[in-house]
Amino acid sequence: MGSAPLKPAPLKPARPALRDVLRTGAVGLRTRRTRVVLSALGIAIGIATMIGVVGLSTSSRADLMSRLDRLGTNLLTAEAGRDPYGQEVALPKNAVAMVRRIGPVQHATATADVDARIRRSDVVPEERTAGVTAQAARPDLLTALGAEVSRGVWLNGANERLPVTVLGAVAARRLGVTAPGEKIMMNDRYVVVVGILEPIELVPNLDRVALVGFPAAERYFAFDGRPSTVFERSPDASVEEVRAVLARTVSPGNPAGVKVSRPSDALAAKAATDKGLTALMLGLGAVALLVGGVGVANTMVVSVLERRQEIGLRRALGATRGAIRLQFLTESLLLSALGGLAGAVLGAAATHGFALAQGWTPVVPLWSLGGGLAATLVIGALAGLYPAVRASRLDPTTALNAT
Repeated sequence: MGSAPLKPAPLKPARPALRDVLRTGAVGLRTRRTRVVLSALGIAIGIATMIGVVGLSTSSRADLMSRLDRLGTNLLTAEAGRDPYGQEVALPKNAVAMVRRIGPVQHATATADVDARIRRSDVVPEERTAGVTAQAARPDLLTALGAEVSRGVWLNGANERLPVTVLGAVAARRLGVTAPGEKIMMNDRYVVVVGILEPIELVPNLDRVALVGFPAAERYFAFDGRPSTVFERSPDASVEEVRAVLARTVSPGNPAGVKVSRPSDALAAKAATDKGLTALMLGLGAVALLVGGVGVANTMVVSVLERRQEIGLRRALGATRGAIRLQFLTESLLLSALGGLAGAVLGAAATHGFALAQGWTPVVPLWSLGGGLAATLVIGALAGLYPAVRASRLDPTTALNAT
């Protein structure tokens, strides 16, 4: 009795190695280089936009936070406001002395509005003030604000009683004053410019004023000695504590008429605004990336139509539908990755160039590079899915006879 013949095991298609998959997928890219470059350009623009936006926003915020750390966030101002009847509140003459009695306070000083019209000379009409106003200041103002003199000297015990002035950076430019020793008109009196300030970032309105000493303002410009704005610095841990009592301390009789603020809040608000603008620009970058993905999908569909005979030949030689799908999906991913890499390089280069031109430290978060490349792969997979499925469904006989 003979033994039954053995049935051969069913043949299974071999799985191509990763190297073979990549080599096959790259064939279409090498043979259609111009189309590949144009298709990848759309992806590159989208990725470069997104990385550039994130990088520039991060660099800008890092520079802003550095400036905040340097300038300090512990400066408070108390300004004379208006009472419930709309009348301007007058701060007491001893407001600074009272603020200094608050335990955590380290520095307290003040400025005051002075009724004086500023002109370059007596030949300039009185109404042409160049947008420069006059204020009285104390000698310790620069210490409290962390400001610096660009040229000349600041007000001190020797000159604060004399008809001299220190100009803010913008005021000097508007009046055409370039060096100490020049004279300007305040009302009908010539005063000597003894100094020009560097821009004051925390209190930019002081950049547009001419500052005189309190005693000089009282002597020459009928100033009543009442401050308009009190500046105070205290340790960071005590800022909110001081803020809660500052208005009552400055004006015990009418604390509601005193406006208390922290100048650094404006810079912090700018950082928050930058975040909103970044989100908007990222949305525009995403739209550009989507348009690039549509371009890749269009390129892959056209590639399938042009290469029907190649697909038919591969199918006739035994390539499975899965192998065909994998070939065109790999080609789409390689095309998108090419655009993504180019976009990452362009975005990082643009960030570094612009940040250095602005004097910032360039910062390109690694997550933006990784996220951008991941986005390109997702776009490539989605863009190549339909063309890959379409290619795999072509009938070998029909595809071989296609012209």
